[in-house]
Amino acid sequence: MTEKQRELMRHALGLPNKQKTPYRNHFCIGVGSDGYEEWEELVSKGLAVRAIGGANWSGDFFYLTLAGAKAVLLPKEHISREDAEKMRSLVAVES
Repeated sequence: MTEKQRELMRHALGLPNKQKTPYRNHFCIGVGSDGYEEWEELVSKGLAVRAIGGANWSGDFFYLTLAGAKAVLLPKEHISREDAEKMRSLVAVES
């Protein structure tokens, strides 16, 4: 994973923060925007999944899988059990 991908992933989780735990898991970005290709690569590696934006959204949403979230945690940061369960349910779906 590149440094840019790591930064995008941590931003999607709302890190860093005082609680040292993610409080969200999403990143919305439009096709062709700076960073979109990085997210596509993360999806291909199984570290994220993509949900195509709907009529009310101007971009696609990317969500980290549990493997993706764990890959960017720093020492003393952790994922709640509830959030880990939600991340375990995320699977890549081919469009």
